Amino acid sequence: MNILTATKRSKTDKLAFIRSKGMIPAVVYGAQVENQPISVLSTDFAKILKIAGVTSTIVLDIAGTSDKNLPEGKLGKVTKVDVLIHEVQVDPVKGFPVHIDFLAIDMNKPVEVTIPLEFTGLAKAEKDGLGTLVKVLHEIDIEALPKDLPHNIVVDVTGIATLEDQIHVKDIKLPVGVTAITDGDDVVALVAAVKEEVEETAPVDLSAIEVEKKGKKDDEDATPAAE
Repeated sequence: MNILTATKRSKTDKLAFIRSKGMIPAVVYGAQVENQPISVLSTDFAKILKIAGVTSTIVLDIAGTSDKNLPEGKLGKVTKVDVLIHEVQVDPVKGFPVHIDFLAIDMNKPVEVTIPLEFTGLAKAEKDGLGTLVKVLHEIDIEALPKDLPHNIVVDVTGIATLEDQIHVKDIKLPVGVTAITDGDDVVALVAAVKEEVEETAPVDLSAIEVEKKGKKDDEDATPAAE
């Protein structure tokens, strides 16, 4: 079970101050949860992101959720919430997370998520030198119960034997309980022929050659004879 501890915060809290304490500002919303600002320790989040990614469920253990002013079932008495990492905003220069959106989910209801594809094997057509493997899609949309969500989906490309062969979404073997939402006819991978580069040489300008020859002849005719 992936557990991440979070702390409830106020919307008026200064985000720069939160980050200076090694925390990441975040928000949780979704099933049975109001839009609730929270913060998580950056080191803890880095570990859970590496393990769960954006496709595995996380139990968000929120401290400070016993506020009696909150409506029943809206984090009033709930301290543990099943969530997915919905969005991570990253500093464009330094590359570390600066804000996180957690989507609260109902473990008994299917969810739609985008799953990355992991390609394995060597296409026979590429092995035989017919061309180069082209990965058309790198992720697909699927639907499944939270407990059935895969971390990624493996695509074996060894069966691509000719330049006419293609792997479509409908050809991918999905785990039990997982349904593809992406159009089944969409191409996932193929082998494209390598185009030979032909070095082009500039065409010879015959008229220029004729003009040059004529110029030389005129110069010779204009030269006075030696006495």
